[in-house]
Amino acid sequence: PEAVLHGCKDIQLLQSWEEVNGLATTSTSELSSPGSESTPAMLEDVLLEKLDDFDDPKFFIDLNAGHMEDAGIFNPILTFLNQDRYVPSFQILYDLSFSFLNSTFYGFSDEDDLVLYLETSRNWAKRTHSVWAHDRLCFLLGKLCIKKVKFSQARVYFEEAMSILDRGFGDLPLLAALHVNLASIYLKQNMKHKFSSLLGKTLALLACLPDRSFSSENELEVMMYVLREAIAVGNAPLEARVCFLIVKLFLQLGKNDEVLPFTEHLQCLTTTLLSPDTSSAPLDATPILSYLYDKKYLPNIALASARLFVPSGIKGAPTPIWRAGLILQNTSKLLGSQLERSGIPALACFYLKQALHFSCETRAVPIQRTLCAILSRMYLQQGVLDGAVCYAAMAVTLSRLMGEEETFESSLSLGWMYLLNSQPGPAANIMWQLLHSLHGTESVTQGGAVHNLLAVALKGEGQVQKAAENYLRALHKAKETGNKRNQAIALANLGQLSLSHGASQLSELYLLQSAQLYAELQGSEDLEMELVQVLLWLAQAMVNKQRMEGGKLCYELALVFALKWHNVRSQLHITESLCHFYSKVSPNLQACITYHEHWVSLAQQLQDREMEGNVHQTLSQLYQALGTSETLRQSLECTKQSLRIFIDLEETVKAAETWLQVGRLYYLMQEDELVEMYFQAAIQTALKSKNFSLAMDLYEKAGDTFFNGSRNRARAVEFYR
Repeated sequence: PEAVLHGCKDIQLLQSWEEVNGLATTSTSELSSPGSESTPAMLEDVLLEKLDDFDDPKFFIDLNAGHMEDAGIFNPILTFLNQDRYVPSFQILYDLSFSFLNSTFYGFSDEDDLVLYLETSRNWAKRTHSVWAHDRLCFLLGKLCIKKVKFSQARVYFEEAMSILDRGFGDLPLLAALHVNLASIYLKQNMKHKFSSLLGKTLALLACLPDRSFSSENELEVMMYVLREAIAVGNAPLEARVCFLIVKLFLQLGKNDEVLPFTEHLQCLTTTLLSPDTSSAPLDATPILSYLYDKKYLPNIALASARLFVPSGIKGAPTPIWRAGLILQNTSKLLGSQLERSGIPALACFYLKQALHFSCETRAVPIQRTLCAILSRMYLQQGVLDGAVCYAAMAVTLSRLMGEEETFESSLSLGWMYLLNSQPGPAANIMWQLLHSLHGTESVTQGGAVHNLLAVALKGEGQVQKAAENYLRALHKAKETGNKRNQAIALANLGQLSLSHGASQLSELYLLQSAQLYAELQGSEDLEMELVQVLLWLAQAMVNKQRMEGGKLCYELALVFALKWHNVRSQLHITESLCHFYSKVSPNLQACITYHEHWVSLAQQLQDREMEGNVHQTLSQLYQALGTSETLRQSLECTKQSLRIFIDLEETVKAAETWLQVGRLYYLMQEDELVEMYFQAAIQTALKSKNFSLAMDLYEKAGDTFFNGSRNRARAVEFYR
């Protein structure tokens, strides 16, 4: 065995990516999306051998006693199985999942009936000297014995098949299956001498046969043995090839937990141990690893693995589109509640652009359009509106190659991007064109959407009267179709238009009707987030009319809906409004503190350190305003938190001023031994950055603290000096 293992030095690890049927790839006609259960492409399906489209022969099992001695009854199966070379129809006889039980044979009540039929067929094959049929029938009987864990009986059948197989190279899959299955039984039954005599041929067929298919899970034992021995003798190519076959078998069996360590080992082998001048390109296992990490819900490692993968362009290999989909999916898992449900992480931008470039090369227009739409939305989320407009315009150009419906959708999206980018003119032009294209059609709903966006554009151009008219047209079309959601949107927009021009009474009327319609609809996330915006406008309308309790109720109800759906961005916007309301409009110090504390937690979820530092400073001032010893201590803690953040962010001016504020708080708490230390830290921070103007200002403020205080007023002199 050792000599055999040493001798297999020149095997190729992988004939091509097609050998594994795209271990971790998906079609170029599909794009993975975050949260989708079907993306990236399911390897369990991809790995299964894809057979050509042909009609497999089927045989009726007739166990009638009179027929068992009739040779004519068995002629069809013997003729089929006696072909002297491999044909695709044989694959279902040899495969891992015993497909022949459900496809090739029918009419039997249990497997014992099938065994009896195959035994009789075997006897007729012997009588008629049908060698190939005899051989294949022995193999099938052996497989069924393995299925029932009857290894000794299976061994007898396999040995019988091997004894008559003198022209086996016509059917290499059968030859390989017989050798590997028989070797696995010898290994299982500790028949070392027989195993050793069979190992050479088994190893050659196992390691060197391209497009290797598996016929039994028991083959794993032989491959594990060969892997151990290959490691022991230092045969890296054989080790990698067998490791690859183990990975393939585990994936076909759906054993994702067991396959992971072998895949990781395979990646190490292909990147560090194999000779760079090998005649075939080494297999990059990172796509398989990405898939497995994704399955185990390890988004950090899945993301790192996917980002390491470099698409090769080899036929059958994973594409940049597959990689972009996997990165989108796992980045969304990783960020979790930091993103809205439909959010697109900025990290995916580079990979989406590469996917777009690849789809341009392959002229996959639908995918190009989809990717442009995704990139446009991503740029919009990041506030880069020029980029959002650019990709939306590309989507429109591509959609014209597809159809009217796609062109309409993309044009509507481009118009919206123009509006968000403060370009009402181009947006209005697009909407007029869309209205013209809808003329004479029955697309009432689409017409309402266009009128709605046209009204927004006209409002942006200062044409308030025309904007109101188009909102009303949108409302009438929504009523015509009975679409309550579109009615609610049109009413909300009319309310906002009225509010922005000081008509608070009319605004409240429209907004209340809109809110009532939303309340009647089913509470999905999209609907309730739209209701949140209506409630914010309604709150402003009520505040304008000095109805503070109503305004407070609307603000807080909006926050309840945002909390319900864990929408962090929406919570942030509402919390800012509530903080302003309780500090300026209807002052309530305790409520203001409560909402500022929530604001801090939102900044932490968004990982916005600068925002967190600024809100901590404001919260410190609010605690200080309460004036008790306990709240002074809380104020000090908030100030120290902001100080840590500003130091981390290298915000020199803010850090220096915060050092000073900590000193002031210690003065108020009568802990004088710490006051001057923090004042000096503030001044030294300014001096180190050579900001002498700031340093002078800090000296003066430090002096003022002592001079205006009730203790140690004489210390003010040295700071003033």
